[in-house]
Amino acid sequence: MTYELLKWLHILSATMLFGTGLGSAFYKFNADRSGDGAAIYQVNKIVVLADWLFTAPTVVVQPLTGIGLAYVLGIPLTTPWLLVSLLLFAVAGLCWLPVVWLQIRMRDLALLAIQQHTPLNAQYHRLARIWFWLGVPAFIAIIGVFVLMVFKPGG
Repeated sequence: MTYELLKWLHILSATMLFGTGLGSAFYKFNADRSGDGAAIYQVNKIVVLADWLFTAPTVVVQPLTGIGLAYVLGIPLTTPWLLVSLLLFAVAGLCWLPVVWLQIRMRDLALLAIQQHTPLNAQYHRLARIWFWLGVPAFIAIIGVFVLMVFKPGG
């Protein structure tokens, strides 16, 4: 029963992590492109909330259940495919941490623009570009983790 529960939690949290990240990126990227300050604010507000409700818990659950599964199955953490997947997960996490701050800052800048009846300023657009480019390696890393988890090369 322990194995099945850990596996279910691991797969569920991976699905939530990837789905929330991809959905948030899609909606935020398109809201930013629209130029509609009110829509941009609303989407940024929801993206920040989604990170706290869904992404943050899965960032904790993923490694705990993964390490638990390795333990239950007797797979050493130094197994190459598992070690690389942990490193890729860390890369994604290192990209995600500044993204959280960026999203909060962009939400606040969008609200300020609405309150002052001004367009989004250059700082918002600069932060949005940084946000986008931090997302690229994070998504590539998570795809790499999925590939390693499914195919387990050499192991």
